[in-house]
Amino acid sequence: MKKFFLVLGGLLTINIAFAQDKIGLDQFLGQTLHNGITLPLQWPPIYEIPTRREEMPVPYLEKKPEVISVNTGRQLFVDNFLISKTNLYTVFHTPHFYENNPVLEPSEEWENTIEGAPYAAPFSDGIWFDDKDCKFKMWYLAGAGSIHKDEKQTFYTCYAESLDGKYWKKVTQDVVPGTNIVDTCNRDAATVWLDREEKDPSKRWKFFNVELRNTDKRWQIVLKYSPDGIHWSKGVAQSGDVSDRTTVFYNPFIKKWVISMRYWTNISNRSRAYIEHSDPEMVVSLTHRIRSDAFDKNMRFWFIPDDKEVRHEKYPTVEPGIYNFDAIAYESIMLGYYSAWAGPDNTTCEKDGIQKRNVISLGYSRDGFHFSRPTHEPFMNVNETEGAWNWGNMQSICGVPIIVGDSLYFYSSGRRLNNIMWDSYTSTGLATLRRDGFASMRTGEKEGFLVTEKLTFDGKYLFVNADVKKGSLAIEVLDEQRNPIVGYTRKDCIVIKKKNSTRMLISWKGKDTLSALLGKNIHLKFYLTNGDLYSFWISPWKSGESRGFTSGGGPGLDAMGIDKPRECY
Repeated sequence: MKKFFLVLGGLLTINIAFAQDKIGLDQFLGQTLHNGITLPLQWPPIYEIPTRREEMPVPYLEKKPEVISVNTGRQLFVDNFLISKTNLYTVFHTPHFYENNPVLEPSEEWENTIEGAPYAAPFSDGIWFDDKDCKFKMWYLAGAGSIHKDEKQTFYTCYAESLDGKYWKKVTQDVVPGTNIVDTCNRDAATVWLDREEKDPSKRWKFFNVELRNTDKRWQIVLKYSPDGIHWSKGVAQSGDVSDRTTVFYNPFIKKWVISMRYWTNISNRSRAYIEHSDPEMVVSLTHRIRSDAFDKNMRFWFIPDDKEVRHEKYPTVEPGIYNFDAIAYESIMLGYYSAWAGPDNTTCEKDGIQKRNVISLGYSRDGFHFSRPTHEPFMNVNETEGAWNWGNMQSICGVPIIVGDSLYFYSSGRRLNNIMWDSYTSTGLATLRRDGFASMRTGEKEGFLVTEKLTFDGKYLFVNADVKKGSLAIEVLDEQRNPIVGYTRKDCIVIKKKNSTRMLISWKGKDTLSALLGKNIHLKFYLTNGDLYSFWISPWKSGESRGFTSGGGPGLDAMGIDKPRECY
């Protein structure tokens, strides 16, 4: 009997039963990730382009691993992956915009275009904390009119830095003397990435620039390297033709560079395509526009705007799109930033003298390809009032969040209403969120509970991020059959009361570690009253570092981008 199988989106379907021989599932399975998720052998997965708007499937939520490893990072309740049973309810949180926004805005002559339109904000680009000199560093798109008036060049790349992430300086450099310009290529979107795993110091900073090719005025990605983020090499790799608003991110869980490329489908010309490779030069060289009548093993259709995208109340007939998608590792997950476009189109914007509406919403992934979007509401929203720095067209920025103590620093670009050029006047704003504060499990005065799925661990100390300043929290450890383990029962637990902290050590009578349970699979049962539970993790250190990824870094964090004991110096 003929053998026929289809691997689609990580789910294996065998369409014909085999009469004479059996095929073990193991041969169709690939890499097992830090959390117990096993990828399919066909990776990245191949999906047909949907014929209607629908959400991306998330296979690991439909069929979870039998045992979930919690050795890497804080474990966040952004989906139901960790949860076996609960009567708590989920609350999604948004950051608070800094009262003195914008933190960076156009102020220099060279930040204007030929027409005088001002620009001073990352178009993805990057904002990172550099542990080498303990500075926040920003790369951003700026106008090029005052420098190349005769060449009609539109945009350059500029640099700024800060000691606290709030007050930024445009530091003069020697690339274009007297300015803070660090790259003079005519550009669209760009990605500046601090590669903390890079062993060659001359390649520590990577610049994936979507540049305009002089010969035919088409966009292509050009990769450059730098030891300091200021002085960039000549291009070391170039892509084929790409669409505008194409960016790059690194997935450290599978150690792959990923191109997030704008892609045209019948559903929307603001869909996305995906390509990955372990070599940053190769991922660029293999990238190009996709033909609908040809297959390319390196390129993948990724996702479309779905049926839950938020529509513009003034333009309800406009079909929303995904203007851009950036991503970064945070703790045990990948954060995905959707620049969600709701219209109107450019012609209407120009006629009415307004900005298009792009807001930033979030998605969460545990494999780097499939992203769950539990809410489509804006994470960082526009402010359509006169004079607001972010009246419209907000765009995500690579490198964020930056971890500053108990807070996460998020940055975004925004555009003011102006009479110079409708789609201009970009500035950069800051918003702050509690560490791990994307979602919490909440209950009121009546006690609630949450039981995790089966967990495996190799740490010692159990920590939680919780707000019970008006309530209480206790944790019980259960065995594989969900029976309380002697010495780790609820009655043994030292109850946390009237406390609010992003890092609280859990202990039981006579025990402050889980060392006696090493090598065993367990469940955790949380008992919560009048509070919020944000995350938990099991650390090897009593100081509570999680071994998770720290995104854009932060003061006092490890230089390799992993949360482990170390001070900035």
